[in-house]
Amino acid sequence: MLVTAAALGFVIGLVVGSVGGGGAILALPVLVYVLGEPVGPAATGSLIVVAMAAAVGAGSLARSGQVCWQIALAFAPPAAAGALLGTLSGKAVSAALLVLLFVPVMLAASFATWQRAAARARDDDCGCPQPALARVLVAGLAVGALTGFFGVGGGFIIVPVLTLWFDVGFRRAVATSLVIITLTGVVALAGHLLAGSHIDAGTTAALALPTALGAFLGTRVAGRLPQALLGRAFALIVCAVALFLLADVILLGGPPGG
Repeated sequence: MLVTAAALGFVIGLVVGSVGGGGAILALPVLVYVLGEPVGPAATGSLIVVAMAAAVGAGSLARSGQVCWQIALAFAPPAAAGALLGTLSGKAVSAALLVLLFVPVMLAASFATWQRAAARARDDDCGCPQPALARVLVAGLAVGALTGFFGVGGGFIIVPVLTLWFDVGFRRAVATSLVIITLTGVVALAGHLLAGSHIDAGTTAALALPTALGAFLGTRVAGRLPQALLGRAFALIVCAVALFLLADVILLGGPPGG
């Protein structure tokens, strides 16, 4: 089981490092359906896994100057506040209902990312834009609330927001997303722990360490691939997980332990 966790964690890390998100939406199903954890501890554990991987990936990409720091540092505080509020709200909702609410958000993010990837055929890098501060703060608060409410890292929403709303190039959006995920993930994790959530330390560590390694290698691989290809791969991953979760709720009544 631990070998399986390590292999899956490595794959999750590759996804996080290459497309700047998707970690929690992959880690959470792995913890629940493969490793047999209840939903509550799995949601908390997935935040640890993703925050660690995002920190490693962000550190790797920051050296190449890809992070839009002005956006990341303005986005993170309201996102962190939203994550804490969302976490406390999410505790009052059943796991099955959370999934039903989560699926349309994932499908919308998938569609938006696919459209953006199709529209941007070339790997143009126009540098870091300077959007109005109010727009960044509102986006941060909204994304943070969703992050905490659903118990995910938020990269699958952050990347589309950065590329579609702020016109950040995909590679820069990935790097900036990883910085934001690290900060908001830590706050969301604190909210989970304050709300009384528990984790299986052994299982979480078995998944987190190879995920961090995969994230580092993912940042190296992504630099050699076209942005459009990465964007489409990201959209397909999010869509596939959304459909899997929806089918599970409809056919089996939702995740075990929910």
